[in-house]
Amino acid sequence: MFRRQFLTIAAAGLITAGLVAPLKAEEKFIVVQSTTSTQNSGLFEFMLPKFTEKTGIEVRVVAVGTGQAIKNAANGDGDVLFVHAKPAEEKFVADGNGVKRFDVMYNDFVIVGPPSDPAGVAGSNDVTDALQKIAKAGAPFASRGDDSGTHKAELRLWKAAGIDVKGASGGWYRETGSGMGATLNTGTGMGAYVMTDRATWISFGNKGAYKVAVEGDDKMFNQYGIILVSKDKHPNVKADLGEQFVDWVVSKDGQQVIADYKIDGQQLFFPNAAPSGS
Repeated sequence: MFRRQFLTIAAAGLITAGLVAPLKAEEKFIVVQSTTSTQNSGLFEFMLPKFTEKTGIEVRVVAVGTGQAIKNAANGDGDVLFVHAKPAEEKFVADGNGVKRFDVMYNDFVIVGPPSDPAGVAGSNDVTDALQKIAKAGAPFASRGDDSGTHKAELRLWKAAGIDVKGASGGWYRETGSGMGATLNTGTGMGAYVMTDRATWISFGNKGAYKVAVEGDDKMFNQYGIILVSKDKHPNVKADLGEQFVDWVVSKDGQQVIADYKIDGQQLFFPNAAPSGS
């Protein structure tokens, strides 16, 4: 009788173990709140499988504008934040929502425009002068208007140029409230200038006759950073798994994967994490 009860209990234990193990395996994933450019450019599709193969950790990406990604992470809806608005990222850490911020990679912003070039800015490497000419000409300009990293950078540039785009909203200045791809589609459809990160522009498939009109100004530098969300503030954060991802992204291997990602021979992002992520 005792032997029969023991075998029954043992069998139940094995069944339970069999049920529990797959659940644990399913939980081996992290959520990364990120900007749209890392997703739409194809970078994540290229790099994340390599991280998963190495660690067994699945990465689930929520790709939204940087402002929304930061809000989501500040609400504890993610384990890692991967965006491109350094002042906002530093505030995120200062507010106790993140552990530490690391530089990851950079590229630049460009302004693309129609072949007619109504503001006469094609070939310019002075973004302040170009924006002033666009405003003076009242040439259509399509803005994301979504508090993304690109939108934040664009507003800083308009401010530096002394242009009040709020006053021009609905006129020559149009806010789409959409992501980068959708804004590019809207802009090219209405013959407007658009500011975009270069990676999204390179991967954008609906360029038509549009070309880069303004590029090469140091003010258009575009830095990306990565932050582990604080488990102290958000107990649900998978800190151990998230930290493995952060460590890999800023490691020599992760940085090489970023450098290796190209479209038509063009490198989209340039790794610049500090040695050993220090």
